[in-house]
Amino acid sequence: MGFEPWLDRLVISTETKAPVISASQGVIPRSLDEDGETVPDPHAWHNLANAELYISNITKALIAADPANKADYQRNSQAYLKQIYALLAQARAKLGSLPPGNRKIVTSHDAFGYLGQAYGIDFMAPQGLSTEREPSAAEVAALITQIRQAKVKAVFMENIKDSRLLKQIADESGARIGGTLYSDALAATGPASTFTGLFEYNINTLYDALSKP
Repeated sequence: MGFEPWLDRLVISTETKAPVISASQGVIPRSLDEDGETVPDPHAWHNLANAELYISNITKALIAADPANKADYQRNSQAYLKQIYALLAQARAKLGSLPPGNRKIVTSHDAFGYLGQAYGIDFMAPQGLSTEREPSAAEVAALITQIRQAKVKAVFMENIKDSRLLKQIADESGARIGGTLYSDALAATGPASTFTGLFEYNINTLYDALSKP
């Protein structure tokens, strides 16, 4: 869904004969407005229902490439799905219990739309989809006004972005820093160094910040 725009060029330039698999096949993409252009939001893994599609697509591709080990791939896939279902139950219990007035937050770029769609959380981002574009002073001022008017409880930093902008927004709007969320990249070590760890870490960070009065 355009998350790795360089990948098509890599496939062409290497002239690889290997099959190219789209792990997100079957996902119904959200649409985003990016600088006046409607684009698909590629961050679909933040909805665990989509993660199940990723697992299915990857499993089928591995079996097609290595049919002799089909049983192993199927067994590992089912074991991983059990972890996903456990996370799904945890997310429903925690994010589903958040007070209605605590469901508006700010992150440094618009990577959590699928998570917000799944659990009724309004993620507001000063930088839209792109992590390359810096918001203007007027956009930051408008966001601070919006945060005050909407009574946003918390702003969250992301592991791949400069946190100074969010700290400025929090200071001037009166919202508190809710912690760090992991969006496009895993941590090198620690609980967010795997996908399931990342998702659980984000759930707990959101819950800890938003469950408070």
